[in-house]
Amino acid sequence: MPQSRSSRLGTIVLFVASLAGLAIALYAYFTPLTGVTGTLGALVVMLACIVLAILALTLRVSSSRGARIGWGIITLLGLIGTGFAALLLHQWWIVVAMVVGLVGLIASIGCPVSHDKSATA
Repeated sequence: MPQSRSSRLGTIVLFVASLAGLAIALYAYFTPLTGVTGTLGALVVMLACIVLAILALTLRVSSSRGARIGWGIITLLGLIGTGFAALLLHQWWIVVAMVVGLVGLIASIGCPVSHDKSATA
């Protein structure tokens, strides 16, 4: 089943947002005076962003509607959890990245796959 263009774009946005969250979490973890330098919370957010990137790739290759919905729900829970953890760490840019990832998830799940059925008669 072919994916629509906005569905492919949504998974790309989700993937890029998770990589941006990973980059920001890496910066916060390793840079002194960020408030979360070397903390377990920043490390967990880094790992969660890696998992979100893998989930974005999984959404991209899943072909059945049920699989896309299942992986989408898991990805949604990951985005919410990572965003909440970033809020607790006062890392607002990670929260912004997760909101952008949510927009990408909505674009990848919400748009139906178009089929040309006008030629059937």
